[in-house]
Amino acid sequence: MTGLGAVFRPQLPPERLRAVVELADASGLEELWLWEDCFREGGISAAAAALAWSERVRIGVGLLPVPLRNVAITAMEAATLYRLFPGRPILAVGHGVQDWMGQVGARAESPVTLLREHLDALRALLRGERLTTRGRYVALDDVGLDWPPAGPVDILAGAGGPRTLRLSGAAADGTVLTASTAPEGVRRARRLIDEGRESAGRTDAHQVVVYLLTATGPDGAARLRAELAEEGLESVPDLGVAGDADAVAEAVRRLVEAGADTVVLQPTGDEPDPEAFVRFAAEEVRALVP
Repeated sequence: MTGLGAVFRPQLPPERLRAVVELADASGLEELWLWEDCFREGGISAAAAALAWSERVRIGVGLLPVPLRNVAITAMEAATLYRLFPGRPILAVGHGVQDWMGQVGARAESPVTLLREHLDALRALLRGERLTTRGRYVALDDVGLDWPPAGPVDILAGAGGPRTLRLSGAAADGTVLTASTAPEGVRRARRLIDEGRESAGRTDAHQVVVYLLTATGPDGAARLRAELAEEGLESVPDLGVAGDADAVAEAVRRLVEAGADTVVLQPTGDEPDPEAFVRFAAEEVRALVP
């Protein structure tokens, strides 16, 4: 079955999160995703609160920028969430926006190298391994978690460029693609991910999560056009969707046919009713997506 989720965008103040989480949980939404965008809301703190306020909805963080984080801290926080709320957190790591990383003095000369080292160390620590490593960016001396997750967990990577997509296939358990990825971009990403998987000899499953910029209501088409224009994406074909549940479900199906396993509906930054958006995803779109 195709996974379906929605995003709580960090343009909303943190105090809005609880109502959206509780509605997502009650309405049957499968996944609610959060972002750690600079300089808005912390991904782990928001995820912990969301998990505590809910009983069944899975909470994704897509993504945690690795330049901001020592890998031991990422592992400790991730393990805590996985043990407190088994089966419900979904964590993705990635480069982060390079301009933002520069603002805080954390911009890496080689983001791909940093992400590879972070992924390798993070996944080893979460497997319960004791690790000594000295890479270009990640250095650990006999580090192990006292409380690793009780069972295997998947770590996803945000990716867009060819090198990072291949890296995600080789070193992550899944890939998150941004809302700037049209169906043809998903096909291309799948090919590159598979190249990375083949190079690493991996035969396990690899989940692809794709955000879909979505606008509903009488002004939906205008809001979608405005956001795409603001991002410089107005000329990209088949990007985003505006309309009713049938139109959104059809856009979801096109992404799934291109290789997506989970589609996460991303409201525009000026979505006037986040709670109604979650209900729309859970009750109307879900019924139309296999």
